[in-house]
Amino acid sequence: MACTSDFSGLVRGKGFLSSDLSKRIQNGVGWTPTNVQITCFDSIADSPYGALGDMVLWPDPETRVETMLPDGAPMSFLMGPVTDLDGAPWECCTRSILHNAIETLRAETGLTVKATFEHEFMLSGGRGSRGFTLDGFQERRAFSDALVETLGAAGIEPDSILREYGPDQMEITLPPTDALKAADQATALREITRAVARALDTKATFSPLCAPDIVGNGVHIHFSLWDAEGHPATHDPAGQDGLSPQASAFIAGILRHANGVTALTAPSVLSYERLVPHRWSAGFNNLGAQDREALIRICPVSAREPDARARQFNVEFRAADAAASPYLALAALLSAGTIGLRETLSAPAATTEDLSLLDAKSLADRGLARLPQSLEEAIAAFEADETLRACFPDRMPAIYAAHKRGEIDHVKDLSNEELFAAYAATY
Repeated sequence: MACTSDFSGLVRGKGFLSSDLSKRIQNGVGWTPTNVQITCFDSIADSPYGALGDMVLWPDPETRVETMLPDGAPMSFLMGPVTDLDGAPWECCTRSILHNAIETLRAETGLTVKATFEHEFMLSGGRGSRGFTLDGFQERRAFSDALVETLGAAGIEPDSILREYGPDQMEITLPPTDALKAADQATALREITRAVARALDTKATFSPLCAPDIVGNGVHIHFSLWDAEGHPATHDPAGQDGLSPQASAFIAGILRHANGVTALTAPSVLSYERLVPHRWSAGFNNLGAQDREALIRICPVSAREPDARARQFNVEFRAADAAASPYLALAALLSAGTIGLRETLSAPAATTEDLSLLDAKSLADRGLARLPQSLEEAIAAFEADETLRACFPDRMPAIYAAHKRGEIDHVKDLSNEELFAAYAATY
């Protein structure tokens, strides 16, 4: 299949004969603009395109995934950009939007981003939590081995895989790489994980929340800045909280535009059931020092040598989940970070306490506030944020907002049980 990651965070595309691969890479495959308004539940949100228009989806050979599943079935797909018939990037192509954010950051600052996505997901049919135990890991050893082998055959080498805290929850991380490749790999990892689970007669779900009384599944996005010569540019031992001026400005941009950013990083109705204090996610627009409930966490460094410490130093954005397209989530962070650099902002000092214990005035005095508490609130914030919105193609924010309101409308009459089941089955 030639594939694209769409506004629902799902991977859609068209299949073709393997013998036609060279031809498809050269000529692309046809695509329909209104496809972008297919919600995660296969309803179609309001679309400005209707039945009109044609696009081209271009499979990129650099993204090719070719692997064999545990049941012997092959899996073969390529990601790629969508353009109009003249080759111009399409306004709703998530991969092109990320590419533009990368190039804007590079052109304005000379900086690039390395990133990785840390995924949590849950498997069916286990014995419960057994978080971090060897016994729990052994229970899922066959799955873990099969997943690592299948990913490795596709050219994706995991950094770690472990039994997480939630019921039958797993976590898998990948090494950091260039931003566009990181999004490609994150997209492939989700698809391969679900396919491996099916091949082993189980199910994997990346749904942000599978029940009201358990932890959710996050996608923690780690990132660091690098200069044009390939030197690390995130760490300064003399800087506040160890941050370089560039990293401080980049983070400050994300914090200032956090409400609009979450519309793209946490874009499901259930995302906002997860983004509350004491769910080990994020509830406030704060930078935290090694705080796993901060919006942006400064990660610990184990290296001792100064150069090694600078290369290892990174921060983690925690208000994301797998309902988001990896391309849009990373584009939102790069765009907001570029705004911070453009406006020479500075990040506040990292918090070190439980912000949920502070009253509204204390929070406001420190420039802190709760993140949006519903998808509708986040979408409204994105629409109202003219500076962030200007980082995206002209019509894209309105089309995206319509897509998400179509999703909201689809689930508005579901019971809680039906809502959790619907997202678990979708993601």
